[in-house]
Amino acid sequence: MPDDRNVARALLDRQSRTYAEEAGITLADRPGPLYQLLVLTTLLSTRIRASVAVAAARELFAAGYRTPQAMEAASWQDRVDALGRGHYRRYDERTATMLGTGARLCLDRWHGDLRRLHQEAGADRAALRRFLTEFPGIGPTGADIFLREAQSVWPDVRPYADRRTLAGAKRLGLPTSPGDLVGLVGEADFGRLASALVRVALGEESAGEVSRSAATAR
Repeated sequence: MPDDRNVARALLDRQSRTYAEEAGITLADRPGPLYQLLVLTTLLSTRIRASVAVAAARELFAAGYRTPQAMEAASWQDRVDALGRGHYRRYDERTATMLGTGARLCLDRWHGDLRRLHQEAGADRAALRRFLTEFPGIGPTGADIFLREAQSVWPDVRPYADRRTLAGAKRLGLPTSPGDLVGLVGEADFGRLASALVRVALGEESAGEVSRSAATAR
């Protein structure tokens, strides 16, 4: 049987991109990319396939709605149309409203810069989660999604492993504690591993195929 490090590396070889990267976000600790991650999080928080949420985010960004200012300035119909082009149809009208309201909250509460949210919360994860859930459409699961992705650029959040990350680890027979998981790949790659493990939990990646790839690579 392949050891845990081999399994983790095989998974990263097969699923090297985070959801943010798949949505075209070059994540960095800057206002634009962090806001784009917030948009993606809002879309992923709805009961819809992750691939559809990612496609809808790409359409919103392609339309120029990459900042809270641009998102709020867009008409409600323009946001609905962009979501529709990404086939995000079942929740498009409600989500278009939430995106506009969330953009205004980002501007009013955080001056359009989510680094301020991070700074105000400090290293307090509970405070980070509380601030994030103030945005419409983002609940506890959404806060997990945001922090799971943001840990790549917010080192003080690492290692962040939410329920879905740990469910994916369990399916692969990997440790189910964040401290043990981070030891398999190192802190720099942990955000990618967490995202890849979610794909296993959601059935986007086959645990069996990952194990076979790890065994072959030995």
